[in-house]
Amino acid sequence: MAGRNGKNQTVRNMVLSLAVVVPMAGVSYLFIPHDSRGMQPARTVDYRVELDTARRAAPYPVLAPEGLGGDWRATSVTYRVDQRTGKVWHLGFLDPDTEYVQLEQSDGPAVSFIDDSTQHAEKTGRTQRVGGAVWQRYEGPRYNALVRQERGVTTVVAGTASQERLAQMAAALRPGGKNPG
Repeated sequence: MAGRNGKNQTVRNMVLSLAVVVPMAGVSYLFIPHDSRGMQPARTVDYRVELDTARRAAPYPVLAPEGLGGDWRATSVTYRVDQRTGKVWHLGFLDPDTEYVQLEQSDGPAVSFIDDSTQHAEKTGRTQRVGGAVWQRYEGPRYNALVRQERGVTTVVAGTASQERLAQMAAALRPGGKNPG
């Protein structure tokens, strides 16, 4: 093996290996399914127990949707007492288009609660009648929202979903009574 340089042979082998591995990796990447948004599927939650608890504890009528259908999936639920925003009911959903819609209610100061719930969306000055109630429309870079202020409670329906989906959620809201779904 006189005249063969071990260093050149190693570099040559590395280049040949890369010439085989890189195209195979590219082909594998193209044909292996993967989520283009890099997100894990949202987990669905059953919110009946939390809803019953919130309805007993809250000083206002706690709302929940009825009759939205199985293509709406509940993904988050909380009832908490927050010193800044009051007693807060939260229920988050993915709509049929997999956009986020949340219902939030509070008996605390409306300004800070609305700002938090809408992700700093701005009041548009326009209203929308939904299910016999008048809602204020908000628009923002992250969330759009429908907001209704009544005596003792502020209700916010907000999210990345379209105005039509937000209105669909608002129209489905009911205080107490039947089981959700």
